[in-house]
Amino acid sequence: MDTFSFIVAGIMVYIAVAVFIGGMIYQITGWFRAPKSSVRLGLFPRPKTKTGRFFKVLKDSFIFPQSYSVDKATWIFAIVFHGALLAILLAHFRLVREFTPLVKLLGLDGLDSLSALGGKTLGIIIIFPVLFYLFRRFITPHKELSVPEDYFLVIILICIIAFGDHLRFFGDFQVADYREYVQSLLVFKPYYPEAIASSSSRIVLSLHVMFVNILVIYFPFSKLMHIVGTFAANKVRSD
Repeated sequence: MDTFSFIVAGIMVYIAVAVFIGGMIYQITGWFRAPKSSVRLGLFPRPKTKTGRFFKVLKDSFIFPQSYSVDKATWIFAIVFHGALLAILLAHFRLVREFTPLVKLLGLDGLDSLSALGGKTLGIIIIFPVLFYLFRRFITPHKELSVPEDYFLVIILICIIAFGDHLRFFGDFQVADYREYVQSLLVFKPYYPEAIASSSSRIVLSLHVMFVNILVIYFPFSKLMHIVGTFAANKVRSD
């Protein structure tokens, strides 16, 4: 690893994980310590059974019906973004461990082909909702309501996606090379295998990891905590 790559794709990764875990513990602990309201805050109509309330929490947390009723365009882009993001995050687990059942079903070459096709498709799809989130910030009433954090988060996401798409479309190394790098992080001996170290895409990978680190560090202290808090909020609304 060159110095820049060692710092942003090695040392910075551990800092990001430590800050993320510490920040999440701090925020969630603060939620639990906050005074509890003696007033029932559930919204009418309230499901009569615990099972009904449970599924209402799931529906409100994953389908966003309130957003649909207010702004259908935003709802569509939100569904596309969160769905694509979830699929991309799950696919990244290949860099830690191979999906053995899929390998047995498709073969390693078949899985690589599916991963390439799916990754490229999702990489293109996810950029559209992010650009929507950015451009709507320049239109009333979102323009007046936007704060610097809103632009910062969207720009960070665009950088992560752009560098990730570059690796997917133009990167000249394989899943096994990425996995070797990730596994080196897990044993606290970060390095790039020869295929990455000698690749022209090395700097792109380092920048991709750097912007992911920035997002991970900022996550517990940002509006993105709604991803965690939405379940608690929807539970209160259903009780």
